[in-house]
Order: sequence, then C-alpha cells, then structure tokens
Amino acid sequence: MYTLKKQRGNREVKKIIKRGIIVILVLAVILGGYAAYVFKAYYRLPDMLTLEVRRNGENADFDNGFQVSSGGAYFIMTYNIGFGAYRRDYSFFMDGGKSSWGKDEESVIAAVCSMGDIVSTVNPDFVLLQEVDIDGTRSYHTNQLELMNKFLEGYYYDFAQNYDSPFLFYPPWEPHGANKAGLATYARAEITDAMRRSLPISESVSKLVDLDRCYSISRIPMENGTNLCLYNVHTSAYGGSDEIRQAQLGTLYEDMISDYKKGNYVVCGGDFNHNLKAESGENAPEWAYPFPRESLPEGFHMAIDAAMEESVEHNTCRSAETPYDEETTYTVTLDGFIVSDNVQVNYYQHMDWGYEFSDHDPVLMQFILE
Repeated sequence: MYTLKKQRGNREVKKIIKRGIIVILVLAVILGGYAAYVFKAYYRLPDMLTLEVRRNGENADFDNGFQVSSGGAYFIMTYNIGFGAYRRDYSFFMDGGKSSWGKDEESVIAAVCSMGDIVSTVNPDFVLLQEVDIDGTRSYHTNQLELMNKFLEGYYYDFAQNYDSPFLFYPPWEPHGANKAGLATYARAEITDAMRRSLPISESVSKLVDLDRCYSISRIPMENGTNLCLYNVHTSAYGGSDEIRQAQLGTLYEDMISDYKKGNYVVCGGDFNHNLKAESGENAPEWAYPFPRESLPEGFHMAIDAAMEESVEHNTCRSAETPYDEETTYTVTLDGFIVSDNVQVNYYQHMDWGYEFSDHDPVLMQFILE
C-alpha cells in the first residue's frame, strides 16, 4: 500500500513539473515572439526627408500677403505640449513616476485645446511645437495636430515625425502602447522649403523606447533673396551619453552654419533637453545636463542671454517624477532659442502657466532681422 501511494505521489509531482515546463516554454515563445515583433517593427525615417507644407484653414489658397523682410520684428513661440498628458497631478513612468497615459481622453483634449488657446491668444508670427501626438495609445488616439490647427488658422505648417513605436507592453500596469508623434512648425509667411533631418541616437536596445530624434528646417523666402530658416528641435533626454549629445549638436550646427554662411537668418528653437541657463543649479538630475555653451559655433548665440533676469526667472520645465508641487518640484529651463548673429533679440519671456497643461511652459521671443 505504501509503495502504491508513493508511486502515485511521484506521478503527481512529475505532472506538476511537466506542466510547469510547458508554461515556461509557452511564456518563452510568447516573449520571444514579442521581442522579434518589436525589433522587426523598429525603423528610422530616412535623413533629409522633404516635408509636405500645407496651409491651414478654409481659405488655404488665399494669399494673406504676410512677408518677412529685413528690419522687421517678429514674434515666435516654442512649446512642448507633452502629448496633452502632463497636467499638474501627472507623473511619468520614465521619470520615476506612475503614469504612462494621460488621465483620460477628455483631459488630453482639454489640455491640448487650452494650449492651442494660449498660442492663439498670444498670436505669434511663428510657432514651434514638440511632442504632438497624431495617433497614440498614451493619448487615446487623439490627433493633436488637427486639434492645434483649429487654433492656428491661416498659418502655413509642416510636421516632422520623430516617434512611431511598436506596441510597448511597458510598464506592465499601463503599457505605453503604440504611439506616433512629432514636431509641428507654423508660420504666417509662406514656407517654401521644409526638410526633416535625422539626429544621431544610441544604437543600443534603448533605441526601442527613445524617439526617432530629428529636427526640422522650414525656410521662408525674404524680399532680399535670403531666407529666414526656422529650426524646430527636440534632442535626446534620459541620460543620453556625452558622445550622443555632441553628435546631435554637431549635426544641428553643420546645417545652421551652412545656412548662415549663405546669408540666411537662423532661428533655432525647441526643447534642447539641456539646461539653457548660464549658471546650472547644484544636484541637477542627469536629464538637466548643462548646455555646452562652449560648443556654439562662431556667428551664433543663446537668445536667453539677451533677456531681462525677471523675464526668465520662471523655468520652462518641471520634473515629472511626482505630481507638481510649487514648493518641492525640481524645475529647469530646457526650452528656448539659439539665433545667428544677424538676428537681434528684442524681447524674451518665459511664460508662467504653472505647468497647468504640460510639464513645459512656453517661451516667447521677439526678434529683429538686421
């Protein structure tokens, strides 16, 4: 009897082990298949990609007569809209926070529309936007370019995609999903030439969760035969190596120098993911790496240096590790402009919206083309 019970017990143990092995093999096949899918789906857009320029609004074919000329003064705004997710109570998983998606679809739409209303009310001549989702799990598949267009009628615009991820099942409690996003540039004057330039990025596995980093160049002809060249940029964050940082800025500088040597006017704005202020604070996180001012090529300068101190006291970006707290949340200036020496900065302002709609607040600049 004892021997029979022992044999039955051994058979039960073997069944449990066998089932465990089958479960492990099934999970391995699923994970292997998913990894193969992610790697196969990954791609980068080609460099020097010509961008389509459109005119926004019902009267898109009507010439508004807006022209850019030497001696003219113009306003430009840059705004990272954070795919409409970063309300004050939001924390982002890649910063050490909790969330991967916006709170809900209504919240995302309300945030994007509020930022569109800010831009429309300021009414700048040129607008540079970053983190504009056109189809994303994280933003409930709202087309934020279409939403912004409702507030910027009459502008010419182009869109440079810098993110098109396969479905990411990370973090497990709220998978980031599949997302497509990019940079949008708007101009009252006609953009006759627009190009997307690829930036160098890490070639490690981390590239699967980083953006397809790029910048766009939108050229606007002037009456004297030169061009106003608007650069819209969003460089790498999350601990990019010194080598990647230098390579990205080097690529950007090459184009800027080339345009400047042709006699063009260069205004480069966006989210540089570097601390743009001359004096960096102590104990800054890695994503707030000081901008290497010594790397600026001859003929260019940081526009923020022309600002009055009180105009830039408010920082343009807050940490998203936790919900925003005015007293404790770390803030830094990542957003702004670099201009060529033939562009005079007449006004410069960090707009203080208290990070109500994004983890970034906009920067407004007036410049004069000498």
